[in-house]
Amino acid sequence: MKQVDLIVCGEYVLTMNSAMEVIKEGAVAIKGNSIVDVGKESDIRASYCTKKIIEGRQRALLPGFINTHTHAAMVYFRGIADDLPLKKWLDDYIWPAETKMLSEAFIVDAVELACLEMIKAGVTTYNDMYFFGENAAASTIKAGMRAIIGIGILDFPFVSAKTKEDHFINAQNMIDTFKGNELITPSIAPHTPYSCCSETLKKAQSMAEKNDVPLHIHLSETEWEVKEIISRYGKRPVQYLESLGFLSERVLAAHCVWLDERDIDILASYKVGVSHCIESNLKLASGIAPVPAMLKAGVKIGFGTDGAASNNDLNIIGEMSTAAKVHKAIAQDPTTMDAKTSLLMATRWGAEILGLGDRIGSLQAGKEADIISINLRKPHLSPLYDIYSHIVYAALPSDVDTVLVKGKLLMEKGCVLTLIEEEIYEKSFNWHRTIKEKLGMP
Repeated sequence: MKQVDLIVCGEYVLTMNSAMEVIKEGAVAIKGNSIVDVGKESDIRASYCTKKIIEGRQRALLPGFINTHTHAAMVYFRGIADDLPLKKWLDDYIWPAETKMLSEAFIVDAVELACLEMIKAGVTTYNDMYFFGENAAASTIKAGMRAIIGIGILDFPFVSAKTKEDHFINAQNMIDTFKGNELITPSIAPHTPYSCCSETLKKAQSMAEKNDVPLHIHLSETEWEVKEIISRYGKRPVQYLESLGFLSERVLAAHCVWLDERDIDILASYKVGVSHCIESNLKLASGIAPVPAMLKAGVKIGFGTDGAASNNDLNIIGEMSTAAKVHKAIAQDPTTMDAKTSLLMATRWGAEILGLGDRIGSLQAGKEADIISINLRKPHLSPLYDIYSHIVYAALPSDVDTVLVKGKLLMEKGCVLTLIEEEIYEKSFNWHRTIKEKLGMP
């Protein structure tokens, strides 16, 4: 028998591999960071010995969920300005709040809370766009999560940058510090086509190309944005970025709500990944991305939550369920966005559009062991006929039982092992008081 470090069992093992294999009464053998074998529990137990086995009775194992677009530290602004259109929400509330509040200490504490929330909801990887990236990375590493951390680029100074050029200096410092890190992938994140001029966007693209890192941008999120870019440049946002030579497989475009057929064809031809943030788009009344049309054209799509200030949570299970139902209603076709497609978007496809598909996103030998276990012994999950359907339409974040990243246990039987919950809540309460005081809130 071969020695491994851990065996994790499950009544159902959803591999999310190319064959969409589901193994009943299965198990995953893990050595170090990686998956050694996936198969029937009886075969795994007969082939491998280990000091630790996580039993799988009435559990489903699957790859960790991937949040392809968020602003993690905005958890501290959750609920601060709701029921507003995006531009008013951003211009009149969020940017002023960020200007007064953001600091290295704020980011460290806020990202810890975000990581705690995501771990408890089965999210093992997130793709971030914000500021003070090195501080966000420190909290993410402490939590044991995996993240692509993008340094926000703007045409104007902001809290982390006294000049426009400082944004690029911050991005290069982030790349120099974290390129090759086992958990953190640095990226460059120009905010939007309307907040970054052509020169800025070209510079961001060139820097990403030179350093071989991802590009992360908000794109065609609102009707106002489309009209604004047309008025400035005579082209729709997607077509404008194409004209700049910005688009490529390294680009993750968030939202992509207001697209026409040509836009979709362009995204498909350049293999641009798209993050579908349906709950944020619904709440801000930005619109609904044409996901079925993008999928039909070959655009690869994952789910994102956006920040907790506009969603208001970091729960990918909720995104899956909402998206599947809304797109069925729009298409007037219940077969649209079926459960398997939705779960693929939350796992393997999410990994692929972040450039991590060779490492995570499915349970296969040789891939890194980012795995979650869902407790099926719940009233809302009984009885069970179709495991995909249950996870997409009936599961809750609180059903996530165990979480591993790179073979390390971050949560076991609902207990987070890498973070101290009560300390995080206390910090949150303290920041809440400070935020209210500084913003003049009652």
